[in-house]
Amino acid sequence: MTDGAGRLRLAVVTVVRDDRTGLMATRASLRAQTTAAYDWFVADGGSVDGTGRWLARHGHEAVWWRSAPDRGLYDAMNIALDAIGERSPLRACSHVLFLNAGDRLADDRVLERLLPILAERPDTGLFYGDALEERSGGRLVVKRARSHRRALLGMFTHHQAMVYRLAGLSDIRFDLRHGLAADYAFTVTVLGRGTPAHRLPLSVCIFAPGGRSQQDPARGRREQAIIRRELLGLGRTANATLWALQWLALTLRQTTPWLYAKYRFSSNERSFLS
Repeated sequence: MTDGAGRLRLAVVTVVRDDRTGLMATRASLRAQTTAAYDWFVADGGSVDGTGRWLARHGHEAVWWRSAPDRGLYDAMNIALDAIGERSPLRACSHVLFLNAGDRLADDRVLERLLPILAERPDTGLFYGDALEERSGGRLVVKRARSHRRALLGMFTHHQAMVYRLAGLSDIRFDLRHGLAADYAFTVTVLGRGTPAHRLPLSVCIFAPGGRSQQDPARGRREQAIIRRELLGLGRTANATLWALQWLALTLRQTTPWLYAKYRFSSNERSFLS
């Protein structure tokens, strides 16, 4: 494993609450990377399942961690972003990846391939790639990222497959009004400032299924509609049309999952050709 000396460092933010098993999976994924040019920031929302005790014993594995009540997932992300900004410039990170408890990097060479791309594009504010999703039986399939130019339609890849340049986030934080879609508002705000974006030629993460946005998709659609109106200036009719299309896609996924999978997913064997 290389130490990443003299190269860019990536801040990896992990938010967790009462999911020690998921935290261990994320930790194992990071420890398996072939480069150590990352710093781990862990924000635990006051877990009662032993996560806080584990962090107290193994806190040296993260450059920063806390275990205290917060106002939810996105508040914890904001707290971690503030902690990154307060670090010494002698060991400052240049970019941030949000990899929540249970999420993993797509393979052990993701950071090895990712960091040179970040270094080659110092003015790019947002990088995004494909994501792997775990299906029944543990089978992995690739969920291809759409172009960021189609952000009007919603998140164009999983948030865990996005890397942000920290220099562009000094005054941007997650909007806590949105309990499910604050990551969408965050990303739209970054893009709305004319920040260059770059499509990565790799799968970045393995997305842990069963998240809150999948459990309450109707709320997620409502929040996205508000974001499109406030940040993108979309009118009522266009917003309603997009809402209906999202509902149709969800209905298709629930009633004919094989057809949705055929359209949206591809075989994992194709994901590492780049």
